[in-house]
Amino acid sequence: MPLRITLFLLLLLQQSLFAQDNISILTLSDSLKENSNAVIRLDEKEISISSKKSMTIETKRIVTVFNKHGMSYIDASEFFDESTKIKSMQAIIYDGFGKEIKKVKKKGFKDRSVSQGSIITDNRVLYLDYTPIKYPFTVVYTSKTESSNTAFIPQWRPLEGFYASTEKATISITCNPDLGFKYKAYNFDEGVLKIEERGNTLKLSTENLMALKYEEYSPSLSKTGPYVLFGLTTFNLEGVEGNATSWETLGTWRYNSLLTGTDELPKETIEKIKTLTANASTPLAKAKIVYEYMQSKTRYISIQLGLGGWKPMPAKDVDRLGYGDCKALTNYTRALLKAVGIESYYAALYGGSGGREIKEDFVSMQSNHIILAIPNNDELVWLECTSQQLPFGFQGDFTDDRNALLVKPEKSCLVRTRVYDTKSNTQFSKGEYEVTPEGDIQGNINIVSEGLQYDDKYALETVSTDDLEKYYKNSFDNINNLKLDKVEVKNNVDEQKFIENITVEAKHYGNMSGKRMMLVINAFNQSTLVPKRYRNRKMPLEIRTGFYDTDEVTIQLPEGFSIEAKPNDVTITNKFGEYSVEYSMKTPTQILYKRSLIIKDGLYESTDYKEYRLFREKIARNDNAKVVLIKN
Repeated sequence: MPLRITLFLLLLLQQSLFAQDNISILTLSDSLKENSNAVIRLDEKEISISSKKSMTIETKRIVTVFNKHGMSYIDASEFFDESTKIKSMQAIIYDGFGKEIKKVKKKGFKDRSVSQGSIITDNRVLYLDYTPIKYPFTVVYTSKTESSNTAFIPQWRPLEGFYASTEKATISITCNPDLGFKYKAYNFDEGVLKIEERGNTLKLSTENLMALKYEEYSPSLSKTGPYVLFGLTTFNLEGVEGNATSWETLGTWRYNSLLTGTDELPKETIEKIKTLTANASTPLAKAKIVYEYMQSKTRYISIQLGLGGWKPMPAKDVDRLGYGDCKALTNYTRALLKAVGIESYYAALYGGSGGREIKEDFVSMQSNHIILAIPNNDELVWLECTSQQLPFGFQGDFTDDRNALLVKPEKSCLVRTRVYDTKSNTQFSKGEYEVTPEGDIQGNINIVSEGLQYDDKYALETVSTDDLEKYYKNSFDNINNLKLDKVEVKNNVDEQKFIENITVEAKHYGNMSGKRMMLVINAFNQSTLVPKRYRNRKMPLEIRTGFYDTDEVTIQLPEGFSIEAKPNDVTITNKFGEYSVEYSMKTPTQILYKRSLIIKDGLYESTDYKEYRLFREKIARNDNAKVVLIKN
């Protein structure tokens, strides 16, 4: 073979190898592979906003997947509807060393509706449906979309989740300067984020973000991970022009553009609700009747059609159909209250038990849920209008302790939803049990829960008898051979208390060994939780919800036995809370057991985790403390 042909073939081979090496796992550093189910090799977005009604997004994404747990990071999908069009899509799949396996063009992507269950929407999604033959493999995905909506510019999260690293992520946004483009970065370590601004173009980039392992009691990455919010001062939402100069202007725009004219009710309904509330002695008493009427008449169905994703369905339609989403049901309740002369405010926030927040320092369309606020002197009474079970004025952990935008005709503002202090989330238990000479026990316990502990339990009122039995057998799993003789639960809606009365018996709860019996005194509320040990904890410690438990149980010891040994009283106090146990001998054969446990909510340093773990370990050990009885 002539030398020049040989050199030419070698050059082609080198070019081919170079192209393949760009996505080969051989080019990945060990640090990026560590703890990774997937590596985002490249996440590149180019966004162009030429007017209020024109936003184009071009995406290039290269992801190497190491196992089935990394499949979700491929993210080769696009949503579309009447306002958003997919102009192009393609995915090329390579094996671990960069050899092409498959090419999927736009027509090869799966198309499905986003509507499912109680969600009705005109949104659809095109997505890559690929089942790997083997791991690892790499997907190179490209797309281009065009939208007339500019109210929501995709936020940028270069670290996408636990167990996924990012080799390189970039986003560039070119925007018409008349629209008032703005951005704000959160949670980036110094030097990690590179910022370039040239003319009307902003480019952000970052590289080599290592995968984070999930650690117990970690805050969500939505709180601690690096991200950037983008927004426009003037924007378009489904043909409606909006303004986000301040929270007040944004709220006023939402009121005038999305709420005005939606609160009309049929005359018959107005007369009915006035009759129902005629004898109410106070405005809140009226509001309670209205809320319970709404709960009895409606059910939740999410409707996200066009502007209906943000504009509530008219109150008269909810009244006629008997269903609606959070926007519609909240607005319907607002209209009913207005009919009886009670002012209330439509309120936008992020719903979810993780406590995601509207960022106060960045005015933009931020929220995924709507609730209602009733002013009562200097306070606000909050109503969750999507639930048929929650009591009037009760706010659970889906919406507590976070920013909400009160949407008013004027003076809209951000406010804080209800904050439960630790001692508001109570569980008080009082009971007794008797021990036989054979170690069997029989007894009962009464449990009253309030605050967020009420929130954890109120749904038990509606579960089946079989499921209720499973729940309590799991709750009292420290009692072997447990038999539930009676289970009664009551949801005291007016006082927002959940009451449980349980009668139990169990064979051989006390462990016999010759003349001795060993008995764990705390039968009904043992804390066995000991957080996982980490040699080098990375993440902060978050205790999302504080609580306060008190227990008072009388134990009748068996005849013919006396106490040979019993635990000492214990009190442990630190920054995380307080635990105390007291054993009082009422008679030679009767013990009064008192226990209290306070756990404080809060965000703590990663270095505090070890101390918290030791605290919970001591609690678990003392909750399992035993009395030793000896036969006389």
